[in-house]
Amino acid sequence: MTTPRPTTHLTADEARRIALKAQGFLGTPNRRSGVRGILRHLGAIQLDTISVLARSHELIPYARLGAVGRKTVENAYWTPAPKGTPPTPHTFEYWSHAACILPIEEWPHFAFRRRAYRNRPHWNHELPDGTYNQVIKQLRSEGPLTATELGGAKRTSDWWDWSGSKVAVERALMYGEVVCVERRGWKRVYDLAERAIPDPLLHDELDDTECLRRLVRLAGQSLGVGTRADIADYHRLKGEQVDAVIADSGLVPVTVEGWGKPAWADPAALETPPRGRHRTTLLSPFDSLIWERARTERIFGFTHRLEAYVPKQKRVYGYFAMPVLAGGHLVGRVDPARDGSTLVAKQVTLDGPKAVPAVAQALAEAAGWVDCTDVRVERVDAPDLREPLTKELTRIMA
Repeated sequence: MTTPRPTTHLTADEARRIALKAQGFLGTPNRRSGVRGILRHLGAIQLDTISVLARSHELIPYARLGAVGRKTVENAYWTPAPKGTPPTPHTFEYWSHAACILPIEEWPHFAFRRRAYRNRPHWNHELPDGTYNQVIKQLRSEGPLTATELGGAKRTSDWWDWSGSKVAVERALMYGEVVCVERRGWKRVYDLAERAIPDPLLHDELDDTECLRRLVRLAGQSLGVGTRADIADYHRLKGEQVDAVIADSGLVPVTVEGWGKPAWADPAALETPPRGRHRTTLLSPFDSLIWERARTERIFGFTHRLEAYVPKQKRVYGYFAMPVLAGGHLVGRVDPARDGSTLVAKQVTLDGPKAVPAVAQALAEAAGWVDCTDVRVERVDAPDLREPLTKELTRIMA
């Protein structure tokens, strides 16, 4: 692939501000578009089972909109259809960056991945003969069901030991024959795609090139500016897939101070310098602003790693350390927990004394959002900053 010669050079600071704007952290968010508007803006919101303050898919809109009601968030994703009526989904769940909530209008653009799964030669879970057809038949006759209602989610208590019905329905979801139409107590509720996906989208089968071109363009718009690796990582594409379509994606080549690699930008992001008010907030470790570690270090000079799956004795920042965003920079981390109506900051890392007011503000807002009336600070990596942080929290929450 021959890359056009860049005509735009960005400073590192300009690139950082463009990225913040593209991710919804700079400027006034469009509150009327709400959670669904945030989803369309980002293109994908990652799901994860871990719940500390809240689940990650709740934390993503909160970080951008502020204290939006948690029930409002859930309803925006999965509005249960009235009994006896066909659902009209706004979203679907699928494999994008990871398991993600995606805008329903992007269903056709994941056809390339559905085809790839159908052609996959090996699966980690065995599928008993006849189980797949039985699951499809049961959904067709009984309507939306959970894995438990289909015959059981697990064979044993081991988290990975799925039952044959669970293997079948998850494979059907990957093939696109089944979709998740809502979450019920975090359990997926499955239905046939032919019932749940609007006909114009269901039958809009695009070829791989059209799918990839769209996803590369969406990734560039959601990132604002990114390298080939950044763009590929957003929807977990292969580098060669990006190379094949990026010239026709609508993104434009740019150079960025200090990046050392070619980059592409959303032309709309280059039209006017990004300005506006910065959000001060706790970020989910699964927030798309910080998905890719190398990008986070390149843009913010901040090393981010989820340590939930790291042995406790090897953790540096805590089980679910949440980066703190303030003034367009990452200024610290908080590893939170709940103790009744108290939000507990088990471990706090601060980027110097100047970060104290921002971290206190982020903690106080988060406490109010999850109905906590108090914040308790247990450990601060710089012990001399513990008292100033506690005093600032007391002042804010008084």
